[in-house]
Amino acid sequence: MTTGKPTQLSPSLRSVRALDWLNFFVANVQTGFGPFIASYLASHKWTQGEIGLALSVGTISAMVSQVPGGAAVDALKNKKAAAAWAIIAIIISAMLLAVSPTVVPVMAAEVFHGFASCMLVPAMAALALALVGRQNLGDRLGRNARWASIGSAVAAGLMGLCGEYVSPRAVFWLTAALALPALVALAMIEYDKHANAPKPLKAAPLAVDTAERETIFDLLRDRRMLTFAGCVILFHLSNAAMLNLAAGEVTAGMGDNVQLVIAACIIVPQAIVALMSPWVGRTAQAWGRRPVLILGFSALPLRALLFAAVGNPYFLVPVQMLDGLSAAVFGVMLPLIAADVAGGKGRYNLCIGLFGLSAGIGATLSTALAGFIADHFGNTVSFLGLASAGAAAVLMVWLVMPETRDALEEEAASDKAA
Repeated sequence: MTTGKPTQLSPSLRSVRALDWLNFFVANVQTGFGPFIASYLASHKWTQGEIGLALSVGTISAMVSQVPGGAAVDALKNKKAAAAWAIIAIIISAMLLAVSPTVVPVMAAEVFHGFASCMLVPAMAALALALVGRQNLGDRLGRNARWASIGSAVAAGLMGLCGEYVSPRAVFWLTAALALPALVALAMIEYDKHANAPKPLKAAPLAVDTAERETIFDLLRDRRMLTFAGCVILFHLSNAAMLNLAAGEVTAGMGDNVQLVIAACIIVPQAIVALMSPWVGRTAQAWGRRPVLILGFSALPLRALLFAAVGNPYFLVPVQMLDGLSAAVFGVMLPLIAADVAGGKGRYNLCIGLFGLSAGIGATLSTALAGFIADHFGNTVSFLGLASAGAAAVLMVWLVMPETRDALEEEAASDKAA
């Protein structure tokens, strides 16, 4: 008998803790593919142009892989297998970088890592959904973000020490090694593979294999998906270039402590994300998605305006606390809204892939446009442009974005009526 209430799942404490550690170690691994690659390649006499080309290959492969990566995870019934293959591909990528920092291995590593990441992110979101169900997903995503932020901060410190006191190459051996406990944590997760399967067709109520599944064209016609994708583009159009532009301007005349200031600008937001993400998840469940989105997105134009006025390089660090607020909101809300839009129709991970593609488009436009404007009109005008994009994102959420929290209740009411 249908009660009209969403299914409550009760995962084991072991699985819950294992997912915590999986997020921690995956964040460890992903940290190794950040700024450390540029420093490593530079130490092997790569020019800035060659480094930029290699990083662009990784960015492009990630953008191209977003949608097929999400669709592949949707197609696989075993989400743990999808995550495992992605982690193994990242291990191979790290080892290629460590063994031979020459053109072919580096480019291959960037391509492998780009596609693996685009499978790993939706696979981990799918595991969270399968473990706790859609009703409790906000809390779980907040907890995921907290452990990932802690993992990123710890890994940044370990890899920095490793690169400084051992060798830049050792960073990538460490990256590969940290992926092994991620596989152990993944193996410890147990979940019901059918708990969040798409609903069966009415004509064949017992045939789970004939489950109704939205096509990508159905998803692309969903107003909620299209509106939030536009919000994601504007968010990254405002956010992606902001710290790089500020760091380049403010630290240009600094002598000592430049690297410490930049490191603090990365670590401080991670601490804010770790503190705030569980609150974001709970509040999104209680208040709805739009109020939380408005709060997080509002930090973007404020941060850009503060950067435009900054004169003291040490002021960068407190301003970056606003980045932590935005990152906490965005990191939790993207997979949560994807679950609202497509979680019951078998296209959750494809939806995440489409949002990821939107993020890549926004980030690419951000760095290109901000650099062009800064070169021709100055950094202040560039920051004002980034602030305008952030303000447009806030207005779009406020005026256009529909509330998606009630999707579960609407589905339950439909089921009860049927």
